[in-house]
Order: sequence, then structure tokens, then C-alpha cells
Amino acid sequence: MGYYDDNHIGSDSESEGNSRQKRETRMRGGWFFSGFIGAVVGMVCLLIFAPILSDLGVFPYQVSTGAQNSNNVSNPTFNRQMNVNVTSSVTEAVDKVSPAVVAVINLQKANFFDNKYTESGIGSGIIYKKDNQYAYVVTNNHVVSGAEKVEVRLNDELKTNATVLGKDALYDLAVLRIPAKNVKSVAEFGNSSKLKRGEPAIAIGNPLGFSGSVTEGIISSTSRTIPVESNNASIEAQVLQTDAAINPGNSGGALVNIAGQVIGINSSKIASTGSGTDEGVEGIGFAIPINVAKPVINKLESGGKIERPMLGVSIVDLSMVPNEEAKQLQLPSDVKTGLVVTDVQSSSPAAKSGLEAGDVITEINGHKIKSYIEFSTYMYTELHAGQTVNIKYYRMGKVHTSKLTLGSKTFS
Repeated sequence: MGYYDDNHIGSDSESEGNSRQKRETRMRGGWFFSGFIGAVVGMVCLLIFAPILSDLGVFPYQVSTGAQNSNNVSNPTFNRQMNVNVTSSVTEAVDKVSPAVVAVINLQKANFFDNKYTESGIGSGIIYKKDNQYAYVVTNNHVVSGAEKVEVRLNDELKTNATVLGKDALYDLAVLRIPAKNVKSVAEFGNSSKLKRGEPAIAIGNPLGFSGSVTEGIISSTSRTIPVESNNASIEAQVLQTDAAINPGNSGGALVNIAGQVIGINSSKIASTGSGTDEGVEGIGFAIPINVAKPVINKLESGGKIERPMLGVSIVDLSMVPNEEAKQLQLPSDVKTGLVVTDVQSSSPAAKSGLEAGDVITEINGHKIKSYIEFSTYMYTELHAGQTVNIKYYRMGKVHTSKLTLGSKTFS
């Protein structure tokens, strides 16, 4: 008769359980070992192929090794790779132009009997040309205005006397000449017509007398126009607007692009004119575009004066005439804009053409006059001295036409 041995059965079950536990332990150990080997292989592959993929642009990170640890195993660090190093480009542009940016010192006598000169003001200038004998500096007219003597302080602090070759107050430009022997660098002019809003702009000059100061910003506008007045003449001056700081002393200094080319001539005078009376305005600076300045610079360098056309009249914008006085002009209802002649200079082109006080000029050479400043801008940029033009005007409500040969006027 058979029977079951409980002790025997328990021993077999325990043995079988122990066998399963050993097999599971061996399997877990195998998985861990396989995972560890895979991780090591993956890391090795990453270190080998990441630089190659980074160069190809597939992997956007640059791999570099850090300090070695005690086990001589490198710790990889991953840094975002930048395609353009803006800081490096700015410093290179500054290094390129700075030696050609100088200080321009306005010297005047303290009194008539004293032969000593004192510093009346200081601005900036740009050495843009050099030959065997002379170097040429462009600056703002207001920097040297009223000067009895002008000095230029070079980048290496050496001072030299300067000769003013020519000035133009309307565009606020002046050209100086200095000995070439100590001049080591000449700035390169760029092309201001190719500028785009948002591209970097660097202002270099001597604000408040701090030599070689650099401020950085962007081109805020490439075609801004602001009213500028000089010698009773007003124009809408074309300027570059930038948020690079331009302060007194920056006047005549360089506005530079990222390639280290001069794209504008800074003017704190224009900046103060453009910003009006709001002294709290910040981040708005103006510079004369180099393409606008170059024709004037070339003329001044040759010792010539900038002759601009003139009518020989005193005028006021029709829009500024009070209604009661405007009615006395008896203008047709469709005439809304024009220039009212208030005085005619004796023997002037206007006098010779028959213009009289009280006449209202509405067209010149077919160009309809919209405002005084618009007319001045048109005349100084599109017409020239000695040119014969057609004038359309109203006298006591009746329309007249006349030919007028423009005279000349300089702004120095």
C-alpha cells in the first residue's frame, strides 16, 4: 500500500524553488551587464561621432572635454554652438576704425590783448584720406565754428595744428587738413544706401572729452528726415537714426557698421534739433549718411564753398498766415499751399523777375509747393545756382508766371 512522504515532498519543492531563484538572479545579472556594456558603447560612439555631426550641422551642439577626474575619465560638457560671434565682430570693427577717429579741439583767444588760446570746445573727427604730405579730416561744422585755431589730437595723444579747408553750416560738415607724417590709419567709407534697419551700429568719438569712447546699438531708421535750420534757411535733412548713444563731443565722430566701415558722421547738434525740447528722450541719435556727406566733403576738401540757389526774398508759409490776413491775399478757394513773399531784396533774382511783397508763390519749375521746408529741401537738393526756372504765383487773386535765374548763397 503506497503512501506519501511529506518530508520528501517538501524537500523537492524547496530544491526546485532554489533553482528558479538562481536562474532569475543569473538573468538579472545578465541584463545589468548588457545594459552597462550598451551604455559604455553608446557613450564612446557619441564622443567619436558628435564632433563630426556638429561640423555637418546635424548635431547642434559642440562637444568639449572638461577637467580629468581622479579615474582619468573625461567629463563631457555640451555648449550651444553659435554661427556668428557678434562680440568678436564688434571689437574687430572698433580696432579697425578707432585709430582714424581723432579729437578736434576748438581754440579761441581769451581776450584781444592775450595771445594765448584756450580750449573753447572739443568734438570728434575722422581721418578719411592721406597722401605723402597731408591727411584730411571730416568733422561737424559746429565743432570748429568760431575757432581762431584748431588742433587735432591723434589716437596716440599726439596733437597737431589743423587748417580748416571748408565749412558748410547747412549740412553741418567741415574738412580739415593736417600733416600726414604722424598719421598711421585712414578710415574706410561704406555705403549708407545699403543699410537695413536692425543691423549693428557703433558710434566712436570723444563724448564729454572721454577719448576713444565706443557705444553700440542698431540702425533704427535708414531714411529719417528732420528739420534743420541754419542762417535763416531750413531743410528736411536726411539722417540715419540709431540708438547708439551720441552725446556732445561725439559730434563729427564715426558711425560704423560691423565691417568697420564709416556709414555716417555723428552729429549731436542734429540730434538735439531732432529731439526737440524733450530732454528726457533717450536712445535716439542721428548721423549724416556718408553717401549724403561725400559730395559735400569732396567740394570742401578742394577749398571750394558750397553754393546753393537763392531767390532773394523773405517768405512765410501760407499755412502760418492768420485767416483774416490770408483773406486779403484774395486767393482762389482751391489754393491751399504756397509761400507768401513778405520782402524782396534789392537787385535780387526775385526783384529782377518782377516779384513783389504780397505775392504768393505756388510752383517753381513745375514743382508744386507744399510747405516752406519742403520747398527749401527741393531747392537746395534739386536746383542749382545760375539755373533759370519758371515761377508761378498769385497777385491779388490773379495767376502770373515769370522766369527767374537763381542766385547763389553759401552757408559757412
